[in-house]
Amino acid sequence: MREQLTKSDVKKIQEEIEYRKLVVRKEAIEAVKEARAQGDLSENFEYYAAKKDKNKNESRIRYLERMLKTAVIVSDESREDEVGINNTVKIYFEDEDETEEFKLVTSIRGNSLKGMISTESPIGKAILGHKAGDRVLVKINEETGYYVVVREIQNTRDDSTDKIRGF
Repeated sequence: MREQLTKSDVKKIQEEIEYRKLVVRKEAIEAVKEARAQGDLSENFEYYAAKKDKNKNESRIRYLERMLKTAVIVSDESREDEVGINNTVKIYFEDEDETEEFKLVTSIRGNSLKGMISTESPIGKAILGHKAGDRVLVKINEETGYYVVVREIQNTRDDSTDKIRGF
């Protein structure tokens, strides 16, 4: 599946790749050298741990580079009065008689525990493009769904330092 990324997401990924290549990679190589210098590799736990960390970093770099190659760049701009990416939205859940606040983000940054829902999630798909006051059906599957009301939309710039999902 091709990830949907905003320009801000791409910038954060490029920064992480650069950091991993210039800083983490050097530290990992040095840790492997130091562990190797301790002698017998057959019983050297530090050596295996250092190699594992080095390989984990290289794997993350390859993953991020592949993601950038296959990503679809989406705009995080929306009209003032409609739900878009990086907007904070207050949603009223009719069944529970509760209001919750979410930030709508791309799938790579989705984290429901932090109130960040993906545009690929059922509720994210449903409310995207709607206006304050709209009553929206959130479909879970073909037979099941529930209604929510978009109460308030706050346009927010994505200057945050939210981390991209990773290790």
